[in-house]
Amino acid sequence: MQGEQYAPVAEALRNGDLDAAGLNLAERKLMDFVETITRHAYRVTDEQVQELRDVGWTDEQIAEAVYDAALFNLFVRLADTFGIEPPAAYEPNGIPKAAIKP
Repeated sequence: MQGEQYAPVAEALRNGDLDAAGLNLAERKLMDFVETITRHAYRVTDEQVQELRDVGWTDEQIAEAVYDAALFNLFVRLADTFGIEPPAAYEPNGIPKAAIKP
């Protein structure tokens, strides 16, 4: 998503606020699926994958979401392990709420 019209959506996603992002049902199901992969990959179910198909995602798109989530998680874990922080330019409004650890 690029452009000023997407700024509120991008901000909501950065902050982990899927409700404020205004996602449609298919997008929300995909984000929930990616969250399951990120937090508990072993809990992904056949039913969850079928729900994605039922809202219009193809098997190829679902597989790509899995690959993207897995790679992103790998990069984040490597960065966390080595203490790599992104340049401030990537977070112009400061640290997203979702990244703040309680």
